[in-house]
Amino acid sequence: MKRISTLELFPGMIIAEDVLSFDRHLIMAKGTELNDNLITRLDLHGILTVYVEDSPPQITVTPTDLTLPQTISYKDRVQNSPEFKKFKEDYEHNLGTFKDAMNQVAERNLELDVDGLLENILGMVSIGSSWPGVLDMLQNMKDFDDSTFTHSMNVGLICNVLAKWLKLTPAQVEMATACGLFHDIGKLKIPHAIITKPGKLDPKEYAQIQRHPILGYQMLMQQKVDDHIRNAALMHHERSDGSGYPMRLSGNQIDPYARIVAIADIYDAMTAARVYRGPLCPFRVIEMFEQEGFQRYDVEFLLTFLENVVNTYLQTPCKLNDNREGTIVFVNKEKLSRPIVQCGANYVNLKDFPDLHIQELI
Repeated sequence: MKRISTLELFPGMIIAEDVLSFDRHLIMAKGTELNDNLITRLDLHGILTVYVEDSPPQITVTPTDLTLPQTISYKDRVQNSPEFKKFKEDYEHNLGTFKDAMNQVAERNLELDVDGLLENILGMVSIGSSWPGVLDMLQNMKDFDDSTFTHSMNVGLICNVLAKWLKLTPAQVEMATACGLFHDIGKLKIPHAIITKPGKLDPKEYAQIQRHPILGYQMLMQQKVDDHIRNAALMHHERSDGSGYPMRLSGNQIDPYARIVAIADIYDAMTAARVYRGPLCPFRVIEMFEQEGFQRYDVEFLLTFLENVVNTYLQTPCKLNDNREGTIVFVNKEKLSRPIVQCGANYVNLKDFPDLHIQELI
């Protein structure tokens, strides 16, 4: 048995100990064989590490015949756009600046330059409503990368997008962006030996990992930052139904900016590339949110987010899980993950076909 980050899981791994939520409800039983959906479900519940059996799964990689004609994929179209190329250049530059600044704060307790770092991030989202959008570019920009710094920048950018969709004021949009950018600062205070320990954590070590929201709040108490930024660091793992941590807050007890960060945090984790695959199709993530997310996250914020994500993919070509290709032409508001897809002369209403779903955007 070994403990690994959920980011390092593969389909085929076997859960070695029951996976419980912070409020001790069973999420996944010992002996469960993981698949892609179950791994993503762990992200939805904010699980950071799990125990798996020692025997690794056998991963078969099928070589691609590069001599065959290649269709230009959705990812290719995004990555070849001028907007993406500029975004990627700015992102990589700002990531280095952000990483250096955060390490200086964590290691030397230097002053956090919120305004300077925020200005860099805001400059990256000036593309307005052009295609591709920020979420498209984030999802298609990189291969597997599990760094705290990359995730924090992604969450800040997603918070910026969500705040605009919520029609917040420019000042509130900036605040939401800052809250996302610094939400995980407490992870920099977790001893590396605990984070990388392969064996079972003792109760004190497990409690230390779960203290990263409190550690982040304590770090930000020493900085000249707004209370909302401190609260987002402290409360981004709280859940509307009271099942989160560290204080088991619920509903309006949770800072509104922390509720925005919670959605952005989980969405970035669920759509991220894995060591065994590229980024997950947004429609699969939306379906999981519909199945078990509305009781855990702010309903108004989550519904606004999901509706707008789906609307950005209207008229986008896609492939269904039965290998038919089509175009997304209409959104079912009562079932956002299951739009109407035009396949040739036929219109397939996925709401009426439970066995069908959008496998990927093409």
